[in-house]
Amino acid sequence: MLKIDQYAYTNKLSAVHPIEKIIMAGLTMLICLIFASPPVSLLVLFIMTGATVLLAKIPGRFFGKLMMVPLLFLVVGVITVAVTITRDSVILLWGFKIGSFMVGVTSNGLYKAGELFLRSLGAVSCLYFLSLTTPMAEILSVLGKLKLPPLLIELMSITYRYIFVLLETADQIYIAQASRWGYATWKTSYSSLGQLLSNLFSKSFYNSKMLYMTLSSRCYTGQLQVLDTTYTLSMKNLCIICVVNVILVVVGLFS
Repeated sequence: MLKIDQYAYTNKLSAVHPIEKIIMAGLTMLICLIFASPPVSLLVLFIMTGATVLLAKIPGRFFGKLMMVPLLFLVVGVITVAVTITRDSVILLWGFKIGSFMVGVTSNGLYKAGELFLRSLGAVSCLYFLSLTTPMAEILSVLGKLKLPPLLIELMSITYRYIFVLLETADQIYIAQASRWGYATWKTSYSSLGQLLSNLFSKSFYNSKMLYMTLSSRCYTGQLQVLDTTYTLSMKNLCIICVVNVILVVVGLFS
């Protein structure tokens, strides 16, 4: 089981109704994306980090490592926003000349890059809050109650399950290679990694086929039936969610 999946079942907010957590994450992320405001993005980031670490009791170091995962992609993305290519060197704060063009950064480009960076981090923190506090089965159950197409929900469920099949297959191949000194040197590491990637698809396809045969032998008819846990909606939590999001909207309007 992945650490994220493990924390989703064992966190301190596991007894909270999944609808409340979905509303909190979804509505907060929507406000963060609508308002192009750094103060709103920072507030969302702080609120979601506090809710995940302080309320759900997810280890801060683990949450920080998760937030570092999209950081490289965000840095590359915001650099392309910050850098400007122009013939007018007056608008540049800093730059250098390539032929008849100037490549550099402007104050507006830096602001847009910083705003995009914070907004993306805020949205990612909302998704991490939901994934670390709510198991996938409960999210799919809520989507089913919202009358989403059963085929879509089933595809989401099977795709989520196949992630574990893929990871398990890759782990087994890696262990087999490592036990034969497949990663002893740089040369053998590159060779072993290439073999792992080339064999991963075929073995994963075989394992997924075996999984489907297992489901079929247990009367699988195209829809997985699971027992739903009974929860009670908390008006207190719903009021807190409303207050938090109203504050975010007010900050967004005035900033």
